Amino acid sequence: MDFTTFVKPNGNGSELDNGAGGDASSQELQFWKHVAYIENHGKQEDDYEYCMTEFLRMSGIYWGVTALDIMGQLDRLERKYIIEFVKRCQCPTTGGFAPCEGHDPHMLYTLSAVQILCTYDALDEIDCEAVVRFIVGLQQPDGSFFGDKWGEVDTRFSFCAVATLSLLKRMEQTIDVEKAVKFVMSCCNQTDGGFGSKPGAESHAGLIFCCVGFLSMTHRLHLLDVDKLGWWLCERQLPSGGLNGRPEKLPDVCYSWWVLSSLTIMGRLHWISSEKLQQFILSCQDTETGGFSDRTGNMPDIFHTHFGIGGLSLLGHARLKPINPTLCMPQHVIDRLGLQPQILERP
Repeated sequence: MDFTTFVKPNGNGSELDNGAGGDASSQELQFWKHVAYIENHGKQEDDYEYCMTEFLRMSGIYWGVTALDIMGQLDRLERKYIIEFVKRCQCPTTGGFAPCEGHDPHMLYTLSAVQILCTYDALDEIDCEAVVRFIVGLQQPDGSFFGDKWGEVDTRFSFCAVATLSLLKRMEQTIDVEKAVKFVMSCCNQTDGGFGSKPGAESHAGLIFCCVGFLSMTHRLHLLDVDKLGWWLCERQLPSGGLNGRPEKLPDVCYSWWVLSSLTIMGRLHWISSEKLQQFILSCQDTETGGFSDRTGNMPDIFHTHFGIGGLSLLGHARLKPINPTLCMPQHVIDRLGLQPQILERP
């Protein structure tokens, strides 16, 4: 099942050009080219990328669906076929979701599946109670979560657990929230205020997002040393304007989400140069094919396209709808669900 299976037959209209005519500057959002890129993602089922990313298919659909919704173009995808695909990936035994048919269920793809269904207002299409049982069964005595039956522990899975249960409105009634909070805080590094994958692990911007997002959903942001962590995060901005995930690393468009969302949740977005970051993100567009790459001049992919568009939305780009910094979903979906993750005000 490829992503273009979900595109409506009339999805590629004549308007899918640059929108400006002539050679466009890379500093202008190539809006319609990105729409076309997302629609056409995975069209060649026998190409290398398609075959090698089967284990990411559910998340790939979530990335595409969310990006198109933020762009106001969600109706270009066929809702019915996407929902049917998601339903086929729910494991009848565990209740969790696999990345595609024939794979094992995992916490990561369970969250992606629920995010897709929430965007389409289609939670009634699946067995939600089975999803809850799957997640509850993965919480460990110390409050941590396994990602699946194989027993890996990671703060990513703590985030996925509370995010999924929050979207299902079943968090407080099901898991031991206090133990879950205690585990996440045990992964906080006192030297920089950041978080790693488990206690004692190196601070990393992606995992900081997971832990800050976790604390946002559990309304425990008061446990953070916001200024210390905010300072570490704003130091991730390099002279290019881009952000890296940890010291001495190259900038990467995906950290335009991981770092930016954490700063937004903590009310510290103004600590970085938004103008320079936007310039860096836009420089990573492919102005011929559409899509975003990790950094300027590289090949685009759906992962970086999603987070590039998400980062631009957080920066308030005029062509994009608002995105929720905690759940990485369109804000209008979060509002429809009545969810209110904690967000700190700018001091």
